[in-house]
Amino acid sequence: MRFYGKVYKDSNFWLAEVPVFDAMTQGRTKKEALLMIGDWFEAMINKPGFSATIYPANKGEFEVGSEDVRAMIGLLLKRQREISGLSLAEAAERLGAKSRNAFARYEHGTSVPSIEKLDHLLRAVSPGRDFVLRQSIAS
Repeated sequence: MRFYGKVYKDSNFWLAEVPVFDAMTQGRTKKEALLMIGDWFEAMINKPGFSATIYPANKGEFEVGSEDVRAMIGLLLKRQREISGLSLAEAAERLGAKSRNAFARYEHGTSVPSIEKLDHLLRAVSPGRDFVLRQSIAS
């Protein structure tokens, strides 16, 4: 699974952004900005052996992915929950569950949700937002 990102020059720096994660880094060169966004994912996931891969695509676009899909989905859920200002207990409550573990097991990568469940989890923490899947642009 890969996630869309964009890279662009802003004044003296290049910015690399992955909007769905609310992630942005900068570098003095385009290459450095892309390297930094990969480092951002590795630091945020902070798991031994985890590695993020950057796939350059069309001008100004890239994708980021990893062999560790559980960790990437977990980070996506965590970031969306944090963006909404919710605790794990509040996220679980929105799912209709009594225990915060109902959401935490997906966020921590203990369980991997189906597409339907991922949609349900994202709607619980990001009401009013829609998430768009698209075919990969990178080869």
